[in-house]
Amino acid sequence: MSTAAASTTVTVRRATDAPPLISAADLPPAGHFVDGAFLDGTSPGGSHERVIDVVDPSTESVIARIPEGTAEDIDRAVAAAARAKGPWARLVPKDRSEVLHAIADRLAEHTDLLVRLESANTGKPLAVSRDDVAMTVDTFRFMAGAMRAATSMAAGDYVEDHLSVILREPLGIVGVITPWNYPLLMAAWKLAPILAAGNTLVIKPSEQTPLTTLKFAELVADLLPPGVVNVVTGYGAVAGARLAEHPDVDMIALTGSVPSGRAVARAAADTLKRVHLELGGKAPVLIFPDADLAAAASALREAGFWNSGQECGAACRVLVHASVAEQFVDHLVGEVRALVVGDPRSGEEVEVGPMVSKAHFDRVTGFVERAKNDGARAATGGEALDGPGYFVAPTVLIDLPEGAEATRQEIFGPVVTVETFTDEDEAVRRANDVPLGLSASVWTENARRSHDVAARLDSGTVWVNSHLVLAAEVPWGGFKGSGYGRDLSIYALQDYSRTKHVMHHHGR
Repeated sequence: MSTAAASTTVTVRRATDAPPLISAADLPPAGHFVDGAFLDGTSPGGSHERVIDVVDPSTESVIARIPEGTAEDIDRAVAAAARAKGPWARLVPKDRSEVLHAIADRLAEHTDLLVRLESANTGKPLAVSRDDVAMTVDTFRFMAGAMRAATSMAAGDYVEDHLSVILREPLGIVGVITPWNYPLLMAAWKLAPILAAGNTLVIKPSEQTPLTTLKFAELVADLLPPGVVNVVTGYGAVAGARLAEHPDVDMIALTGSVPSGRAVARAAADTLKRVHLELGGKAPVLIFPDADLAAAASALREAGFWNSGQECGAACRVLVHASVAEQFVDHLVGEVRALVVGDPRSGEEVEVGPMVSKAHFDRVTGFVERAKNDGARAATGGEALDGPGYFVAPTVLIDLPEGAEATRQEIFGPVVTVETFTDEDEAVRRANDVPLGLSASVWTENARRSHDVAARLDSGTVWVNSHLVLAAEVPWGGFKGSGYGRDLSIYALQDYSRTKHVMHHHGR
C-alpha cells in the first residue's frame, strides 16, 4: 500500500531542570519482606553480598539496589506463609473482606507516591501509572466484595438418603511471579483474589521493577497478619525457579513471557502443583470496509501505544480490508505522529515513554530493523531515538508479507504492523494463524458480522469497535500460547480455590 513517507523527526521531551520523581525517602526498604518485616538476605553478617541495580529507563541512572534472592530466601518466605495459612484461611469472608478494603484505602491514600515510584522505575507516562494505581485499588475493592458472594451447586440429595454439600476452600500457599511492564497492577491482579480466597503467598517481582511491590508490602504491613504476604526479590532463574518447584507451594501463578511460562510449568510438574499462566499476546485488529476508520485509528493511538506498547493486549497487528487500507493508514499515521514521547518528569502530556531496559530496547529495535531488511516500510517512526534513555520512535510498519516475523512474534514495544486482506474468511484465518491467543478486536458497523467474527477468533477477549478496555468484573486471560487461568472477575477467585464434596448419609 502507498502512503506518505516517514519524514517527521521524533523528539524526546526531556525534563532537564525538573526535580526527580522520587527522593530517597520515597523508596521502600531494600530487603526481602518476610513474616511481616523487611529482612536482610542470607549472606553472612546480615548484609547483602549480591545486589541488583534498579535503573530508571528514562535516564539510565541507578535509583536503588535490591538483594539478589536465593533459594534459601524463598524457603524462608514459604515457611512464613505456611505458618500463616491456617489462621488466615479460617477467617470468615467478612473479616478477610474488611482487610482487603483496608488495603484498598491505604493504597488510595498513597496514590501520588505510588504513581511517582512506578514511573521512576519503569519510565511509564504519569497517566499510565495513575491508571495502574486506580485499577489496583479497584481490584482490591472488587475482590473484597466478590469473596462474600460466592456461589456453588446447591446442597441436596443427589443419591437417595445422601446429602451432598459443596465446599470451596483455599489452596494453601500460592507462589506469584510478576512482570516488569505492570509491576503494581499485575501484583494486584494476583494478590487480591489469592488473599480473598483465603490463601497466603510469596511473590517475586521482576528484578527490573520491584519498587512498587516492596512499597506495597511496606504500606500494608500493619494490615495483614505476619506471613500472609511475603516478597522476595531476585532473578527468575534462581528465586523464581525455587518458588515454582517448592514442594510446599500449592500453586504457582505467573504473568510474563512465553519462555518464562514454559520454565515455570516445567518446574511445577514434579510436585503436580496447579499452574496459572498469563503470557504474551499478538492481538489482531480486524478492520472491515464499513468500519469508522477515523475512530479506529484514534482508538489505536491509545490501544497500540499504551504503556509504550509494552502491553500483552496491545492492538499491535492490524488486518485491514484492502479497499480501505490506504485511507486507514493515513488516519493511523496522523494519530501516531501526534504522540508525545518523553521522560515522565517532563509533564502530563507525555504518552509514550522508554523501553524498560537496554536489553528490551535492543530487542524491539532488532525486530524493526529485521522487518525493514525483509522489505517492510516504516510509514512513520522505525528508528531508535538518541539517549539518554531507551526510547524508540512510535512506529507503523506497512508492506509486510504474510507470515513476516513482525506480524507473528510479540514485539512488545511501540510498533504496530499493518497487513491487508480481501475477504472475511481470510481475515479470520490469518488472525488465528499465530501461536498466541490473548485478545483481538473487530471493527465493523455490521452487527451480524461482529457477532460471527468475534465467535470465530481464537482469543480470550474480543472487543468490538474498541480495544484494550478492561474491568474488574470481567475475566482476562488467553488461549493457546497465551496461557491458561483467568485474572480479574469471579473466575480468578475460582482459580485460587478448590472445591470439596462432602456427602452425608442421613438414612434412618
